Amino acid sequence: MSSLAQPLAESLVQSVDWLAIAPPTLAAVVALVVLVADLFVAETKKALLGWTSVAGLAASALLLLPLLEGDRSTFCLTGDPGVCSYTADRFTLVIQFLVLGGALLAALLSVTALKDANKGLPEGEFWFLLLSSAAGAALLPASRDLATLIVALEVASLPAFALVGLRHGDRKSSEAALKFFLSSVTATAVSLMGISFVYASTGTLYLTQIAERIQNVDGQLQVLTQTGVVLTLVGFAFKTAAVPFHFWVPDTYVGAPLPVAAYLSVVGKAVGFTGLILVTVVALPSYADVWGPALAALAALTMTVGNAAALRQQATRAYSAVRLLAWSSVGQAGYLLVPIAAAAYSDDAEQSIGSTVAYALMYAAVNLGAFAVAALVGRAKPLNRVSDYRGLYARNPLSALILAFFLLCLAGLPPGIIGLFAKVTVFSAAVDAGLGWLAVIMAVNVVIALYYYLQWTALLFRAPEGEPVKHLVPAPVTATMAVTGVVAVALSGAPQLILRFTDTGLF
Repeated sequence: MSSLAQPLAESLVQSVDWLAIAPPTLAAVVALVVLVADLFVAETKKALLGWTSVAGLAASALLLLPLLEGDRSTFCLTGDPGVCSYTADRFTLVIQFLVLGGALLAALLSVTALKDANKGLPEGEFWFLLLSSAAGAALLPASRDLATLIVALEVASLPAFALVGLRHGDRKSSEAALKFFLSSVTATAVSLMGISFVYASTGTLYLTQIAERIQNVDGQLQVLTQTGVVLTLVGFAFKTAAVPFHFWVPDTYVGAPLPVAAYLSVVGKAVGFTGLILVTVVALPSYADVWGPALAALAALTMTVGNAAALRQQATRAYSAVRLLAWSSVGQAGYLLVPIAAAAYSDDAEQSIGSTVAYALMYAAVNLGAFAVAALVGRAKPLNRVSDYRGLYARNPLSALILAFFLLCLAGLPPGIIGLFAKVTVFSAAVDAGLGWLAVIMAVNVVIALYYYLQWTALLFRAPEGEPVKHLVPAPVTATMAVTGVVAVALSGAPQLILRFTDTGLF
C-alpha cells in the first residue's frame, strides 16, 4: 500500500516559481504585516500603517518588471507541464499593472480619507482589507483553472464588502454593504453551479483542457454544458456591473468611503472583465455562439441603462456627483463589454481583447482622477452634489482643469484624445466583427453621455455663488491627481502607445 502511495504523493508535488507569484504574494504578506502591526502601533502613529501599505503596493507593482522577460507558469500538472494553474504572461502582467496601480492610487486617497474620518474608520482593518482585496484581484488574471479563478474572485470581493460597511455607526454604509454582499453572494452561488456543470461535462477545471474537451461532449450533456456556460458568466457579469446585475452600484458607491468607491469602480471592474475574458475566450471559444450574443445584448443594455440613469441625476440632490460617477461607470462597462462580445464573431479575437484592455487602462486612469477631485471637493462639501462643483475654477483652478480634462476623456472629446481613441478602438472592434447594430447603439449612447459630461464640465467654470473658498489640497490627493493627469495627458499625446502596451499575448 505504501509503495503505491509514494509515487502518487510525488506526482502531486508541484514546483513553485516564486518570482512569477511575487506580485500578489507580496501584497498578501504586507496585508498580514499591517494587521499584526496594528496591535502594537500607538494611536498617534497609525498613519505609518497607511504608508506601509502604499509602499507595499508600489513594491508589488515593481515586481512586475522582472516578469517582462518572458512568460512564466507555475503550479503545473507533473504529468503535463503545459497545463498550469498560474501563468504570468503578457495579458496577466497588463491586468496586474492595472489592478496594483489602481489599488495604489486608491490607497493614496485613503490616507487622507482615514485622517479626515478622525477614528471613524479603523485603520489597521482598513489597510488589511484593501491589501487583501488587491492581492486577490492581482491573482485573478494569472488564474488558468476555474477553481483558482473563483478563489481569486472571492478573495478580491469579500474584503470589499467589509470595506464598504466599515464606517462605525453609519446606517447608509451598512445598508450599502448588505446590498452589495447579498447580491454578490447570489451571483457567486449561480457561478459555482455553472462551474460544476462545466466540470461534470468535461472532467477538468483547467481552462485549456476545457477548451479541448468541451468540443467533444456527449450529445446527452449538451444542455447541461450550455446551461453551465451561461451560469458561469453570471458571477463575472455581476462584478462588471452589467445590467441587470448593476442595481448594487449607486447605493454602494454612495455608502462606501470615496476611495473605496474609486477602488471598486476600477479594480472591481478589472476583476470582472478579466474573469469574463478568461472564461469565454480561453476556456469556451467553441461556445461563442452562446456567450457572444449574450454579451452583445448585455453590452447594449448596460450602456443604455447606465447613460439614461446618469442623464436623470439632479445636480442639487445629495451625493449626486458620486451617483453620476456610479451610473457613468455602468455605462462605461457597456463599452468595455463590446470588444469581448466582438471576440465571438471576429477572426482576430486577440485584437478584440486588446481593445477591451486598452479601454480599461484609459478608464482606470481617468476615473481614478475624477474620484480624486470628488474626494477633494467632498472634504469641504460632504454632500458632494454636482451643484457643489459650480465655480470650482475660481476656488481651485488646477483641480477644475484636471476634472474638466477627465470628463472630456470620458466623453471622448478633444483635448481628451485618449478617450476618443479608446472609443474608436472599441467601435472598430464591433464593426470589424460584423456587429453593426451594436456599433450604432454605442454611437447613440456616446452622444447621450456627452450631455451630462459637458453639463458638469461647464458648471466648473461658471461664476461661483458667494465668495469662493480656496480648497486646501492634501499631498496624497495632489499626488493622485498628478499621476492620473500626467498619464491621461501623455496618452492623449501618443495614444498608439496604449495599443502597443496591450498586446496581450493571450493566445
